Amino acid sequence: MGKSRSTRRERAAAETVVEDVDGGRAELIPDRDRPRAWSLLIDGAPQSHVDLDDPAHLSFEYQRRLGHVIDLAAPPGRPVRAVHLGGGALTLARYLAATRPRSTQQVVERDAALVQLVRRELPLDPGARIRVRSTDARAGLAKVADGWADLVVADVFSGARTPAHLTSGEFLDDVRRALAPGGLYAANLADGPPLAHLRGQIATAADRFAELALVADPAVLRGKRFGNAVLVACDHPLPVAELTRRAASDPQPARVEHGRALADFTGGAAPVTDAAAVDSPAPPPSVFR
Repeated sequence: MGKSRSTRRERAAAETVVEDVDGGRAELIPDRDRPRAWSLLIDGAPQSHVDLDDPAHLSFEYQRRLGHVIDLAAPPGRPVRAVHLGGGALTLARYLAATRPRSTQQVVERDAALVQLVRRELPLDPGARIRVRSTDARAGLAKVADGWADLVVADVFSGARTPAHLTSGEFLDDVRRALAPGGLYAANLADGPPLAHLRGQIATAADRFAELALVADPAVLRGKRFGNAVLVACDHPLPVAELTRRAASDPQPARVEHGRALADFTGGAAPVTDAAAVDSPAPPPSVFR
């Protein structure tokens, strides 16, 4: 009974934290259903959700899909070396630290003011081996030693759009340089009809990696609505069957495309180069209502 009253008081005391950061207006909004959980919004766009009591809890669907990839990146519990391009509230770094103790992680988050806000209001476990660098994602990636990373996760948005210089084949060349043999790359992509950006990103990854898979809501893949898709790439066979099972059993089921079906989905799109790269499309206002 005493614990229940304490939990209710904690929820009542939690208030939204609002602060201007480099990327806009940041809001940390308490989750009324989970006592020490918070959602991060930037200029009204949801970015992250963190439960300080249960960092293995992933609330956002795209983060759960990236979590499936993290789970399958190595045998269960085995530590990995990971690079996160884009930090937000450090949700995925916390998840990996909780599910794979003793892992070593580098987070590259350009917004230094956001990093300070998150560290202050949502402190990291002091035992987690997480180093945060406040610099541009591509510049931070360039500082990662050759072959250091078992896993590179790209989840970078500026004004709800992925910057152009993080969409090109040249960018993926540096991802490949940083990956260890057998390493895995995963990217959170966002697009809507006619899916030109998503098709171009698949074509670009196919030009650099031997194996690909795409995890997304079927409605997004059919071009019915704007949404997120997780692209997975590496140079060895992917655990497609297990990824498919996890995606299908998620609270918001997703489909996994790979092989010939994924190649056909690209529709002849050309790989993206630095010279031709553009930001990912802006989501329609209705997405965040």
